[in-house]
Amino acid sequence: MTLIRNPFDAGGYSLAEMTQAINILPNLYTRLAQIGLFRFEGVSQRSVIIEQYEGVLSLLPSVPFGGPTTVGTREGRSMRSFALPWIPHDDVILPADIQGQPALGVSDAADPLVEVMNRKLQLMRRKHAQTREYMEMNALRGIVKDGAGTTLYNYFTEFGLAQISVDFVLGTAGTNVQGKVREVLRAIEDNLLGETMTSVHALVSREFFDKLIAHPKTEEAYKFYAATGAQPLREDVRRNFPFAGILFEEYAGTVTLSTKASERLVPANEGIAFPLGTMDTFTTYGGPANLLETANTIGLPLYARQHLDEKGRWIDLMTEASILPVNKRPRLAIRLHSSN
Repeated sequence: MTLIRNPFDAGGYSLAEMTQAINILPNLYTRLAQIGLFRFEGVSQRSVIIEQYEGVLSLLPSVPFGGPTTVGTREGRSMRSFALPWIPHDDVILPADIQGQPALGVSDAADPLVEVMNRKLQLMRRKHAQTREYMEMNALRGIVKDGAGTTLYNYFTEFGLAQISVDFVLGTAGTNVQGKVREVLRAIEDNLLGETMTSVHALVSREFFDKLIAHPKTEEAYKFYAATGAQPLREDVRRNFPFAGILFEEYAGTVTLSTKASERLVPANEGIAFPLGTMDTFTTYGGPANLLETANTIGLPLYARQHLDEKGRWIDLMTEASILPVNKRPRLAIRLHSSN
């Protein structure tokens, strides 16, 4: 992504140009984005109404004032309204950022400001991507948290559902690990509730992964996989291990919250198993920016704009997102843990 117009020129970049530029930047951080688990869907409102029926959460459409309403009064249904969290993040370009720096490249020879803006936008993009990964990892477990670690919504509590948890008891040599895996697979199959899937994936902590591959019931299988599935002396084979129908992947993602505290995305001795290839279970809804020109428009994953100080002393770079990840079948995400 290269911006070539001088932002100090009259008009600078429009909201659409800046938003397009930041949304096409590569997402360098998130594992869930690489897996493609949560699909993005834009909505035109700043809140969504979610209905729960027989363990399935579904989004209700917005309608014009006075138009026909949706009905949710039948027994066994419940509805809740959820505000889309607003996540703004700003930066600034000062004269000191470009003073004395040579221009890079022929197309940008007129002003090094382009390189500075690109660099700052990339950093801002990665911060938003990290925040979205954090929110989606928690939503996968049925909880939505903000960048400070504060719980915004607990879908299990909101809709009276119970999370399924399987204790693998990996500290006991006689544990039937294949039986535990079958328990997870059957729990997922029982809770598809009309969904489809292609396979089951599990993101697990380092501690859980180490216990899994060292367990007497799996050790030989892992040695065989490590010897045939990769070149042990050249490749890191510890990262994943397919066993009995689940691909276990070691996931050591850690984020720094806005409070400066660090938090692991998968707690120690735990993991989360979930289906891949679903049609409509994992969705991140995005609302429009908090701007007049985006009111009632379909939301985008991320918005960006720039504003030149009236006296030409700095350029404000402003980004924002309004996203809410939803696991529409919360009981499909099975908590894995080992009590010993």
